[in-house]
Amino acid sequence: MRKLALPALIASLFVLAGCGSQPAAPEQSGAGVENRSATATGVGGGDVGMKPYNDPKNVLYKRSVYFDYDKFDIKPEYKELVAAHAKYLAANKGTKILIQGNTDERGSREYNLALGQKRSDAVKKALSLLGVREEQLESVSLGEEKPKAEGNDEAAYAENRRADILYSGEF
Repeated sequence: MRKLALPALIASLFVLAGCGSQPAAPEQSGAGVENRSATATGVGGGDVGMKPYNDPKNVLYKRSVYFDYDKFDIKPEYKELVAAHAKYLAANKGTKILIQGNTDERGSREYNLALGQKRSDAVKKALSLLGVREEQLESVSLGEEKPKAEGNDEAAYAENRRADILYSGEF
């Protein structure tokens, strides 16, 4: 039953996002046509030639999912971000991503590598449940080796407890 809860929650977010002021699209038959204009979820185009995940105005520009201390479950505030990336990847089946799991410096090297892998795998599983093909996804752990923030305080630790999404050509 829990396996069905995440897709149902994400699907309801898409339904709610569709309740804006945009008119409903007419029914289509035959092959679909990709709409490259901005959408309610912000996954659409932008400048011609610019990938939406490189556009600071696009939701896909945000590519870090942050975690609580010693946890690897995706927090509710990041589920919409993961869903936006899933929507883009499902529509662009030739695009691949690498998910890098990271930890803060607390804990042993072995423990942090394992926790980083659990974090990257959690994002990978969520994307897969949202319709992204397995061959588009790769997850690895960097443990504590690639900190985003230097320092030994909670603010730095919080920045380092994350999974980063890198698109083809960035890894």
